[in-house]
Amino acid sequence: MSESSVKTSPSYRRFTSADIAAAHGLSVAVRWPHRADDWRFMHDAGTGFVAEDNGAVIGTALCWKFGADRGTLGLVIVSPEEQGRGIGRKLMELVLEELGNRVTFLHATVAGKPLYEKLGFVTCGGLTQHQGTPGSVAAVAPPPGEHLRAATPEDLPTLIELASRASGFDRSATIPALLAFAQGVVLERDGEVLGFSLFRPFGRGYAIGPVVTQRSSDDLRARALISYWLALHEGDFVRIDVPGDAGINDWLSGLGLARVDSVDKMVRNASADLREAAPDATWRAYGIVNQAMA
Repeated sequence: MSESSVKTSPSYRRFTSADIAAAHGLSVAVRWPHRADDWRFMHDAGTGFVAEDNGAVIGTALCWKFGADRGTLGLVIVSPEEQGRGIGRKLMELVLEELGNRVTFLHATVAGKPLYEKLGFVTCGGLTQHQGTPGSVAAVAPPPGEHLRAATPEDLPTLIELASRASGFDRSATIPALLAFAQGVVLERDGEVLGFSLFRPFGRGYAIGPVVTQRSSDDLRARALISYWLALHEGDFVRIDVPGDAGINDWLSGLGLARVDSVDKMVRNASADLREAAPDATWRAYGIVNQAMA
């Protein structure tokens, strides 16, 4: 083996905004849809680490803190040419050290799940990714007496509260950051907000999420909040990531948003009761922010 072909040990350091271009290149290499702007949003909202070899970024992992006791992690990527060197595990150890004793969630790819299990994560749910380019979609009418309207700045405290309750995470920073570039619609009855959904550029087109509303047997409110955007964006590529218990998968598929992937939701540092319980008895997430920030 020539001296030039010997692999040196990678170095590890904090992720900075200067790494966004290289990180985007890594996500392209593993065929993830994230744009540089998607990386920028998630970097600005969290923190993370990179692995470097001879000055080149060959791995990333980011994490997000929500309040004092919750966190998520994601965007764990190792260059395809550099896999098998323990880089992913080291990056995971760094973000877990950063998160400390927080109850920590992630969404696991099939390839990543064995490592996550070794690091103490257990499965606590699932998620289905839907995407596609729907044709003409008729907007679903909300229940009688309820109507949809554009979200306004005055809605922000309510949107934060509902998003926090439905997800189990403190969304006081996340929702304002999303609204800097996302559009929002609110479901209302007699001045009471009964749900909302956000729509924003992402990847190959757009993403819907979060989608939050009160639970109901027919999911009519969720369907109204989602179809509102689809009716306005005929012919656009749209993605939505749906928690496994939401019950709208067949409906989405019928609209032209095919199921393209299913992943396990995993958690660490959580009791059995917490792993099994829904975050809130009244409010449900029918679409999440993204798989990294949940």
